[in-house]
Amino acid sequence: MSDTIISLQGVTKEFETKSGKVVALKDINLDIKAGDAYGIIGLSGAGKSTLVRTINLLETPTEGKVIFDGENLMSLKQSELNQKRHKISMIFQQFNLLMQRDAIGNVCFPLELAGVPKKEAEAKAMELLKVVDLEERAHSYPSQLSGGQKQRVAIARALASDPEVILCDEATSALDPKTTRAILALLKKINEERGITLVVITHEMDVIKQICKDVAIIESGEIVEKGDVQEIFAHPKTPAAKKLFFPDGQKELTGKTSTKSRLRLVFDGKDAHKPIISRMIMELKAPVNFLYADMDVVDGVQKGTMVICLSDDPEIAEKQRAFLIKEDVVFTELEVEGEVE
Repeated sequence: MSDTIISLQGVTKEFETKSGKVVALKDINLDIKAGDAYGIIGLSGAGKSTLVRTINLLETPTEGKVIFDGENLMSLKQSELNQKRHKISMIFQQFNLLMQRDAIGNVCFPLELAGVPKKEAEAKAMELLKVVDLEERAHSYPSQLSGGQKQRVAIARALASDPEVILCDEATSALDPKTTRAILALLKKINEERGITLVVITHEMDVIKQICKDVAIIESGEIVEKGDVQEIFAHPKTPAAKKLFFPDGQKELTGKTSTKSRLRLVFDGKDAHKPIISRMIMELKAPVNFLYADMDVVDGVQKGTMVICLSDDPEIAEKQRAFLIKEDVVFTELEVEGEVE
């Protein structure tokens, strides 16, 4: 992969409020490679939207550096910063389309601001509407479009300035699941075919798993874990990562069972259909309690996930762990939050 295109170095952002100072971001250090699809995920209020807005200085950090294409944006004059911003487009949850303009007019808008002649701008806008499969709605107004169609117009508009980076701030949160999958597939296609770097801000793990190669997990304004999506999916280290990467059926399971030895297993695509657990039961002659099982696709790779309870007998439980290790099965020990009678 090519060089780093975005580097946040020691970025801190503080806000002054009536009740005092609020630290929204604290010592953020993050490198994003050119051409990557990089996810930033956190729960509501974690600071992820503030973080993405520091990348193009819509929010100016209180401390730290924001490096884009090798230049510290915070040291540039306003005219120089505006030029750099042309290479960083943004799409939003609420689309932010101009209601008095039709689809092609919305896509033309940034081209007009850049001084592109009208005929040239319209021709380019129509080409971009074709890219997002919406050329037949070129003269429809936002009020005549569905949510997914509005977001496609917003994506075409984001492409108009030939950006190197597209920032996606909860870009699919207002869409239904089917439309979300279609929009994410479109963004992934743009990333792969055009080499445009995506920075995806979301609170939804399914978005990260579908589109991102790398991820940073933010909690209370701090990056608590970051790395390859598949690696963190298989080996989440922090409580925040486990909370986000484990769906509801896998979260630190509650309830009274006969054992507290619970494992989350992850099988790579090539092993997902092998009868490993069945062989373990037969070989050790000890039953296993299945609590959860599912198939996931993480960055295009099929992953099997399963949560099981091991034997009550500590000696047998250790043999079960040893069997899984011998079979190269990736597993994580789960803790029980509490017991419910």
